Amino acid sequence: MNRMRQTPVIYIRALAVLALIALVSGPVFARGGTGEVPENARANSYGNGWVCNQGYRVFDGACTAIKLPANAYLTNTSYGSGWECERGYREVDGGCAAVKLPANAYPTHSPYGKGWRCERGYREDDETCAAVKVPANAYSTNTSFGSGWNCMRGYREDGDSCVAIQIPEHGYYVDSASGPGWECERGFHSVNKSCVAMKVPANGYLTDSSYGPGWDCDRGFRAVNQDCVAVAVPDNAYLKSTGTDWECNRPYNKRLEKCVLP
Repeated sequence: MNRMRQTPVIYIRALAVLALIALVSGPVFARGGTGEVPENARANSYGNGWVCNQGYRVFDGACTAIKLPANAYLTNTSYGSGWECERGYREVDGGCAAVKLPANAYPTHSPYGKGWRCERGYREDDETCAAVKVPANAYSTNTSFGSGWNCMRGYREDGDSCVAIQIPEHGYYVDSASGPGWECERGFHSVNKSCVAMKVPANGYLTDSSYGPGWDCDRGFRAVNQDCVAVAVPDNAYLKSTGTDWECNRPYNKRLEKCVLP
């Protein structure tokens, strides 16, 4: 009984939502209908009913011609006005007005924006295209954001200039927007803008890791402070696969650094 009472309520709410969507979205023109095919229409190629020919839209069950303004072309869509302005024109008050191009600009085929973009080497400045001031050791970029230029390889942006990256001895250039712009060669690490040789202890070797001391101990040794100390393997034990610790053979148990029977 409760389900029967709830069904009409759900149906009414659904209709209200659809009506609200239609009100907010504005006029939406259907492309076809059902029943006898009217003038300026054709039978639907799939399913039943009919659709209006290109250049016509459904209105009161008939296909009425779309009023195409000058400098516009038809679009085969079931939404919007059914036309768009040609390149170099933009929609204004239901018509297509010519886009006023400033110097050093070109028209764009888009219904959004001002209808033009600045040429390479120029940036939009209100209603004009101003020349991008490219500093020494930089090149122009065709982007609508940022400064409009990038520094050449080996230089970094510093205000309105490009300054050379100072690479220390035993360092090399890296193409990165963050960091100093260089890294140290293998066997060296960065200390106060310099590359200082790593001190690898006896029984140790260099690693390619970007963290830690830059070295590791040979198998059978473990790092203690800045040295590699031999792992003392007691009787009835073996060196683990890590190479830095040991384990008792069965059935021995580890107790006070020794292997004893249970």
